Amino acid sequence: MERKQIVAAYLRVSTDKQTILNQKSEVLNFCKKHDLEITTWCTETVSGTKKENERELGSLLKRLQRGDILIITEVSRLSRKMMNIMNIIHQSIEKGITIHSIKEGYKFDTSINSQVLAFAFGLCAEIERTLISQRTREALARRRAAGMKLGRPKGSFSCGKLHEYRDEICRLRTEGLSFQKIAKRYKVSPETVRLFYLRMLIRKNQKAVAVSEKE
Repeated sequence: MERKQIVAAYLRVSTDKQTILNQKSEVLNFCKKHDLEITTWCTETVSGTKKENERELGSLLKRLQRGDILIITEVSRLSRKMMNIMNIIHQSIEKGITIHSIKEGYKFDTSINSQVLAFAFGLCAEIERTLISQRTREALARRRAAGMKLGRPKGSFSCGKLHEYRDEICRLRTEGLSFQKIAKRYKVSPETVRLFYLRMLIRKNQKAVAVSEKE
């Protein structure tokens, strides 16, 4: 029996004082214009700063498969953190899930335009990561000055240690290998590989822009 396509709507508010009625109305109007019918409603009252796997959103994303559709009223419904938004978008595109964000008019799928848009989001996420890293270094400097012991536990594996495998990782991604399978090969988390690969793409794009400007 052929699996029926899931068209899911995700509605989120941060407090009990807020209502999802406006979001629901926007989704219904969008579906009417695009001849879509919601098969799954996912609503929750939770802070957008929590990761998706700590929310109902995480369970919903696990259910969705290639060809399914996820509709949100705006990107910030996914998360209040750009890095989390970027991860959700990349994971969904990789699985073949289409995301519609109504207010911004975004459509994230496997098309070239979507990949360019996702890259722009990735650049913003990289900037956010840099700012977080800067704040972390400042905090570590204060702890070091206070005489506290710093450093990772022995045996930990960071993005930096993937650097020597960068060419192989690029080749594997070009061949279509998923982040999950690459992560298993190097015994790291899929998120570690995804962030490492994203940084490589951003640096490659920056170099290409620099060369273009010189020409």
